[in-house]
Amino acid sequence: MARFFDVHPHDPQPRAIAQAVKIIRDGGLIAYPTDSCYALGAQMGNREALDRIRGIRHLDDKHHFTLVCRDFAQLGQFVNIGNDVFRSIKAVTPGSYTFILPATKEVPKRLLHPKKKTVGVRIPDNRVVQALLAEPGRAAAVQHAASAG
Repeated sequence: MARFFDVHPHDPQPRAIAQAVKIIRDGGLIAYPTDSCYALGAQMGNREALDRIRGIRHLDDKHHFTLVCRDFAQLGQFVNIGNDVFRSIKAVTPGSYTFILPATKEVPKRLLHPKKKTVGVRIPDNRVVQALLAEPGRAAAVQHAASAG
């Protein structure tokens, strides 16, 4: 059953954000705004949700999924970043850029590109997404999203 939440883009209502996070925590999918488009999000370790995203978007197993991170500390948990790459990312984030980088062991294998062992990461500059990522008791540190490509 689909539900719609009218969330204010500049001042997200805590109750609506909490309801969206509960859907994620309970194994569901959400569609949410990002800096560049809408994305589908779910709990990072949820295999069924990942399969649903692939089915909805008609994606193959070579598609890069994106881990949406709250900040650089969180980003560093999921991808390996050298100093040069860190400076490049720091210069353009938060924002609408997704970076494809080598994943750490914290990332479930089903989210990785099968041959390259990479994953997309993004630190959004969107108040709704930041509110979702900051919600106490959120389902996971990040949600994965089908990127717009």
